[in-house]
Amino acid sequence: MSSVLYDTPGPRAKRRNVVYTIAFLAVLALVAWWVLAALAEKNQLDADKWSPFVTDSEVWTTYLLPGLTETLKAAALSIVIALPLGAALGIGRLSDHRWVRVPVGAVVEFFRAIPVLLLMMFASQAYQEFTTVSSDFRPLYAVVTGLVLYNASVIAEVVRAGVLSLPRGQGDAAVALGLRKGQTMLYVLLPQAVTVMLPALVSQLVVIVKDTALGGAMLGFAELLSQNRQITANYGANTIATLTVIALIYIGINFALTSFAGRLEQRLRRGRKSGAVTLPAQAGAPEAKSEAVSGA
Repeated sequence: MSSVLYDTPGPRAKRRNVVYTIAFLAVLALVAWWVLAALAEKNQLDADKWSPFVTDSEVWTTYLLPGLTETLKAAALSIVIALPLGAALGIGRLSDHRWVRVPVGAVVEFFRAIPVLLLMMFASQAYQEFTTVSSDFRPLYAVVTGLVLYNASVIAEVVRAGVLSLPRGQGDAAVALGLRKGQTMLYVLLPQAVTVMLPALVSQLVVIVKDTALGGAMLGFAELLSQNRQITANYGANTIATLTVIALIYIGINFALTSFAGRLEQRLRRGRKSGAVTLPAQAGAPEAKSEAVSGA
C-alpha cells in the first residue's frame, strides 16, 4: 500500500532493507564490543566499581536520592510556573491589541534568545545583590528562575503556533454564536489546540528536567548529576559507573513523563471524537447560542 511519502517496497527493495538492517546491527555490535573492550582495558567494568550501587544503600540514601529530590523539586516548580505563564504569553501574542501584542512579543523573543545557563547566572547574582535569600536556597531559586523565563517563552511560541494551526472556521463559528474573543480562546480554541501542542509541550518538559543539571555544573545546585563528584570521591574512580546509573535514572524519569503524556493525548483525542465543547450561553441570547461546537 502506497502513501504520500513513499511507495510500498517491492521484493527487491525488501531484500535490500533486510541486508541494510543486518549490516547496521553488525556495525552496532562491533561498536558496542569496542566500547566494552576499551572500558575493560581501563578496569571500568570491574565489579568493585559497580557493586556499591547494589550492595551499599548509602550511595542512594546519601547521594542519588537527595540529588533526585532536588532535581524533581526544581523541575516541578519550573513546570508549574512556566506552563501558565507561557500560556498567558502565548495568548498575549495573539491579542488584537497592538499595545499588548508588541510588548509581549518583545519579552518572549528576548528571553528565548538568551541561553538558559546565562539566565540562571544572572538570577543568582540578582538574588545575591538585591534580596535576602539565603545562600542555601539561592541555587534553587536561580535555577527555577532561569528555567521559568526561558521555557515560558518557548511554551508561549508553542501555544501561539498551536492556536494558529486550527482551522479558521472554529473561531468564526464561535464569533457567529456571539462569543467574545476571550471566550472563543478559552472555550473553543485552546481545548482543541491542546492535542496539537502536547508533543511539543512534553518535549519542553523533558528539556526542563534535563536542564536542572546546568545549575549543578555552574551554581553549586545539589541536583542529581552533581552527585557524580561526591560518589566518585567516596567510592573510588567509578565515574563511568556513576554516570551510567545517573543516565538510567534520567531515562526512567523522562520515559515516565512521555508515557503519561502519551496516554493523556490518546484520552484527549478520544474525548474530541466522542464529545463536543459546550459553550456558555450569552446573557439575553437565544438558547440556540449555547449549543455545543464540535471540536472536529
